Amino acid sequence: MNKFTLLLSLFLAFSVPKGSNAQATVSKAEISFEFVSKGVKGTIEGFESASRIDFDNPENSSFEGSVAVKSLDTNNGLRNWSLRSGKYFDADDFPRIQFKSTSVSQKDASLVVNGDLTLKGITKPITIDFIKKGNQLKGSTSIYSYDYGIKIKKKREDNLVNITLLFNLDNPK
Repeated sequence: MNKFTLLLSLFLAFSVPKGSNAQATVSKAEISFEFVSKGVKGTIEGFESASRIDFDNPENSSFEGSVAVKSLDTNNGLRNWSLRSGKYFDADDFPRIQFKSTSVSQKDASLVVNGDLTLKGITKPITIDFIKKGNQLKGSTSIYSYDYGIKIKKKREDNLVNITLLFNLDNPK
């Protein structure tokens, strides 16, 4: 549930204004999530990125990254252990959540990143909207953990996970 949100968040998203004559990479990420129907919040770490952001031509940008499922943290040890188990995220068989962009575009002040999120061996398309603030990109997206075989609640609509991504940029002109 919350793990899905974190994973999605980890899957890179950046918003960059045009006309900066520079490229940037992601040096650090903070990914948080909320499993809405239960009010459970958490974070996920172990972020790795091969993303490149072209400020002048966002369509030439690529976002690719992953996070470590074992780093999922909801501030409750027993819940973390359960979520990492084979019943939910299955960290042993699927140790990383991955994202790879398929397109990047500028819309007003936002960078819209479309791509594929792979969680628990299931790949689905998602969209992440990013806004640039200083040397950071802040993005958000939502997923349904149910779509990735993580069924915390019985109904799909009760498995909504909101994800927030905060990326520190290197060379963010």
